[in-house]
Amino acid sequence: MIVPANAPMIGHEEPWRTWRAAMAGHRMHHAWLLAGREGLGKASFARMAAAELVAERGIPQPPPDSHPDIFTLSPLPANDDEAKKKADGKPYLTKRNISVDQVREMQRRLVTRPTLGARRAVIIDAGDQLEKSAVNALLKSLEEPPQGTFFLLVVHGLGRLLPTIRSRCLVMRFHPLDRDQLARAVDAATPGLDSATRAAAIAVAGGSPGAAIAFAEQDLGKVHGLFRKLVAQGDADFALRGALSGAMGQRPDRERQLAAIECARMVLVEHMRDGDDDSRFRIADAHAALVRLAGQAPTYNFDPALLMMEIGGLLASVARTREGAH
Repeated sequence: MIVPANAPMIGHEEPWRTWRAAMAGHRMHHAWLLAGREGLGKASFARMAAAELVAERGIPQPPPDSHPDIFTLSPLPANDDEAKKKADGKPYLTKRNISVDQVREMQRRLVTRPTLGARRAVIIDAGDQLEKSAVNALLKSLEEPPQGTFFLLVVHGLGRLLPTIRSRCLVMRFHPLDRDQLARAVDAATPGLDSATRAAAIAVAGGSPGAAIAFAEQDLGKVHGLFRKLVAQGDADFALRGALSGAMGQRPDRERQLAAIECARMVLVEHMRDGDDDSRFRIADAHAALVRLAGQAPTYNFDPALLMMEIGGLLASVARTREGAH
């Protein structure tokens, strides 16, 4: 999930103050963990922070994505076809993990001196996607970092990272944006968005600009409205579930399906606040099922219509009366 470059400045003033204070100090720590839920702008922050780190006064600097002193490790394209999509600038699927070969290739490049200045940056996006052998290989670099080399590890789930890695890094936490900050981030990234889609994007994002922007780009405002109706009134005649397929389109791609699942999950989270004890059990069950679907969707070839029926059924189950529940 990519957040536009202007978004990380919104709502993340404290991480910037911390980073710039460290840069101004006499001895900056060599490894940082950028921790927080996915979609907050941590990777964009890492690129911008790395650009500030490696810049030398009086020397023209290329953009972070093509800078010779900024190395970024992220999961590679899933196969040759996906690699071609990446080369063509199209959306593409990636492998699940960052491999040990990628880490070792990065380490071989660190043997040489920085190209344009005295510092270089290594961005790991994301640290909790490293293979176990890749973690062990990276640990060697963190224990004995090459001179002038600084590591920025983007981490979505801090608890999934090995203590041996965490103990060698300073943790910089990123928190969800409040509603006003999120609205500013959405407006900056998607100007001219219609009011219904904008409101829905902010409502389902859970403070994540990346989630809000992804939702807005998928134009799921009508889907969001149907999800809320399913939770509120059920769907005894299957009419709402039938409407979902039309709202999603005949051949929604995987990104659109994932955005719809996340939208449904956040509708349940919002509904949880107002539910009674009995409904909260049903919400928890439906939420767990949606989390499983989200985990399966990147690799399973779901039939879009059946997927919408499944999601619609889970949301409708929340609204069932005790007499109607089975």
